[in-house]
Amino acid sequence: MNAQINIAILGSTGSIGRQTLDIIAEYPNLFRAYMLVARRSADLLIEQARRFKPRVVIIADESLYTSVREALQPLGIIVETGDKAISDRMTDSVIDTVVTAMVGYSGLAPTIAAIHAGKDIALANKETLVVAGEMIMQMLQKSRSRIYPVDSEHGAFYQCLVGERHDDIDKLILTASGGPFRNTPAGQLPHMKAADALRHPNWDMGAKITIDSATMMNKGFEMIEAQWLYDIAPERIEIVVHPQSIVHSMVQFRDGSVKAQLGLPDMHLPIRYALGLPDRRLYTDRGKMTLADYANLTFEAPDFERFPLLDTAYRAAETGGNAPCVINAANEVAVAAFLNDRIRFTDIHRAIEYTLEHASFSKQPTLDNYVNSNAEARRIAQQFIDNLNPE
Repeated sequence: MNAQINIAILGSTGSIGRQTLDIIAEYPNLFRAYMLVARRSADLLIEQARRFKPRVVIIADESLYTSVREALQPLGIIVETGDKAISDRMTDSVIDTVVTAMVGYSGLAPTIAAIHAGKDIALANKETLVVAGEMIMQMLQKSRSRIYPVDSEHGAFYQCLVGERHDDIDKLILTASGGPFRNTPAGQLPHMKAADALRHPNWDMGAKITIDSATMMNKGFEMIEAQWLYDIAPERIEIVVHPQSIVHSMVQFRDGSVKAQLGLPDMHLPIRYALGLPDRRLYTDRGKMTLADYANLTFEAPDFERFPLLDTAYRAAETGGNAPCVINAANEVAVAAFLNDRIRFTDIHRAIEYTLEHASFSKQPTLDNYVNSNAEARRIAQQFIDNLNPE
């Protein structure tokens, strides 16, 4: 293919977005950063735009629009603002691939718009499928869009399943590092601060995802995501703790065979793979591992008592409907409160459980139901947190 692939990066200033730009820089003849989107990191967005010279830049926070526009106006870059602008731009005919690297619920609307527009989607926003997986998969059946997973775990499943029949799958085995609190005595967890939780042993991720790793809610969300991506029931998705983060996931087949995908804990690898699909064509000398350096790979069952949000995620997945949407919304509110030192680490679970118990349930939600459910769950979670810490 001679023509450059035009890429829209939703969340270009976050961890996945920055590493996607690394890969665009690594293969300048193959890829062009056509559109860069950030929520609030205006200075970094301006720096990225000056380097990569995209056609369009969007700063979601409208209060930052003027400063971004004035900085980029001499370069002839179109600067827009607001969430609606992000979704509206998905119809640009020149966009080939959308990298959805925005964190949280905010990634849902532009992903839906990209599906309606028939774009290929490199999906790094797990909340899209957590919140509305059934609806998203139904939309994909009516669209020419294809979703290529960017998460290391789902990229691993994708690679393990190439050439395999769905009926031959016994179970998916989702690996987890165990996060920074894997060996922390349970009695100390209520006293852990955000600074402690942000010290992930293996991965360099954004703050919200790193806290989700500390609670292991990220693994619960990845289980729900796998349910939809690979059309498999939650009870056939097993989570195992693998502290070295070298085996990114495994598939066990009905004949007893197990396929595993290995690699260094470096997100450049799954991003490179997703952008190169449907072929493995992005060759590189970077990020290669030597097995002798990782001779001891260990696996253990997760501690559901230490990390109760794993059980919460499985129950929400089995309940279905809007239950995963509810726990996602409550988690976003609770994690933000923890990062601001408003609640204890163990209160994250309490807030989510309280919200799931008190939120309205919808068995077959529409998009409007998801929007309303997200808003209601956020209100309930915030009320719970406010009652813990009255002004």
